[in-house]
Amino acid sequence: MKNIQISEELFLNLLLYHLDGETELQDEIVKDLKEKLDSVINRLIYTKYKTANSEAEREKARQEYLDRKGYHEDFRW
Repeated sequence: MKNIQISEELFLNLLLYHLDGETELQDEIVKDLKEKLDSVINRLIYTKYKTANSEAEREKARQEYLDRKGYHEDFRW
């Protein structure tokens, strides 16, 4: 299993939430974790695009990546 890095701020917020019960940090933790999840998914799709075995798989992954990043159809290569 791979390791994933998180910011020091998120790490400390997670510690404070779980160890000290500081529930007011919950919204910020959820927001940061969702951003991290999006980042991880984008990286996986990009890696799939770069390592795909066939041209069709590569193009499918490229389109999925561009869709997730929000590039308009007219600005794609």
